[in-house]
Amino acid sequence: MAGELPVMAALLLVAVAGTAVVLARDPVRQSAVLAGLGLSLAVLFAVLQAPDVALSELAVGTAFTPLMVLLSVRKVRHNARRSERREEHE
Repeated sequence: MAGELPVMAALLLVAVAGTAVVLARDPVRQSAVLAGLGLSLAVLFAVLQAPDVALSELAVGTAFTPLMVLLSVRKVRHNARRSERREEHE
């Protein structure tokens, strides 16, 4: 029973982080919370004694995926501003 406590705590952390990602409305804030979810998943994998999966999740889930979301949001917002400026000048 005592060996299951860290796993249960890590699963609870993942559940809370996943719920927070879904409830975040702003895409920038959502990407920051997504990085937290990646970190909590990395902790879960480490607790489950899968260090290679934990390191992969740390790199991809904590850094790469939130960065791609932020860059996409930035590009979409930039294009929207550019379209608004064109409409104003026409």
